[in-house]
Amino acid sequence: MSPFGASTSRPGHGTIVLSILPPSTPVLETLSYQYPLKLIAPDAIPLPEPSQIGDFTDGPTLPYSPLLVHTVFILTYGGGLVAGDTIDLHITLAPTTRLALLTQGSTKIFKTPSRDLVSGQRMSVDLSPSSALCYLPDPVQPFAHSAFSQVQTYNLEGGQGSLCVCDWVCEGRSARGEKWSFYSYASKNEVWAVSSNGARRLLLRDNLILDKSDSRAGGGFVERMDGFGVFGTLILYGPVFSALGSYFLSEFTSLPRIGGRKWDIGVAEAELSAGEMRRVTRQRQEAEDGLIWTAASHRGFVLVKFGAREVEGARRWLSGMVRGEGSVVRSFGERALLCLK
Repeated sequence: MSPFGASTSRPGHGTIVLSILPPSTPVLETLSYQYPLKLIAPDAIPLPEPSQIGDFTDGPTLPYSPLLVHTVFILTYGGGLVAGDTIDLHITLAPTTRLALLTQGSTKIFKTPSRDLVSGQRMSVDLSPSSALCYLPDPVQPFAHSAFSQVQTYNLEGGQGSLCVCDWVCEGRSARGEKWSFYSYASKNEVWAVSSNGARRLLLRDNLILDKSDSRAGGGFVERMDGFGVFGTLILYGPVFSALGSYFLSEFTSLPRIGGRKWDIGVAEAELSAGEMRRVTRQRQEAEDGLIWTAASHRGFVLVKFGAREVEGARRWLSGMVRGEGSVVRSFGERALLCLK
C-alpha cells in the first residue's frame, strides 16, 4: 500500500497554468510533464514601467505591480521525437499574464520504419483577455524517412488576447545531403474565439501539408520548394503585437516590386535616414540569403510567410525584423528571442 496518491500524469502529456496570486502577481501554478516531453521553467523576469511595455486594452484592469514574464522551454529527451512518439501540451493563461515559449534547439524528427508510424505533437492554449503568448521556437527538423504531424490550437476567451507564433520547418540535415527527404510533414494552426457560453468561432486556420505520396504534387514537393531550405509562418494578433504587425505590413509595402522603379538607385547613402538605411541593408542581406517573404492582414491578424535557402538566413531576417521594431523585447524581455540568435 503506497501512502502517495496515484499519479494523474500520462506519457507525453504536459500542463502549464499561469494564474494570478492576489492582488496582481502572476505565478506559475502548474508545471507538469512526462516522458518524452520535458518542460523547464527558469525564474520569471520583471519588466520595467507600464508605459514602456504597452497598455492592455482588451480586458480587466488589475492593480499594478511589476509585470513578470514567465518563460518555459519545451524539450524532448534526446532532442527530438522517435517514431511513434506523441506529445500533448495544454497551456492556460490567466488575465494579464505573459508567457514566452522557447526550445533549446531544433525539434528533430527521427527516422520511422514505416511511413504509417507518425510522430505527433499537439498543443492547446487557452488565453484569457489581456493575456499574451510569445512562441518563437527553433524550427522543426524532420530527418530523412520521417513522418510528423502537429496541431496547435489557440483559444481566445471572447476573441481577446495576444499571440505571436512562429511555425517553421527546415529541409532536414543539409550537411548529410538531406533535402526535404522525409515521408510526410503536416502542421496546422488554428485560432478560435470562445464565448462565455462555450460557443466557438474559427478566426484563423493555417495548414501546411508536405506529403511525398500526394499525386497532386506532380514531380513532388521537393522540386516545388524551389531551392528553399526553410519555410515558415508568423502569426500576430492582439494589442500587445499590433505595433509589430503594422511594422511587418509597412516594411512589406516598401519591398521592390517587379517592374517598379528603384528610386534609391544613385542616391547617396548619406542622404538616407537611419530607418531607410536599415531597410536598404536588410534588403541586401535578404537577397544574399535568398530570402523572400510576404505579409497580409486578415480579420485582425497579420500573417507573414517566409522562405530562405538556409535556416541561418531566415533566423537572421526574423531576428532583425523583430528587434528592429522592438516591442517584443520591451514586452517580454530579451530572453524571448533566444531562439533567434
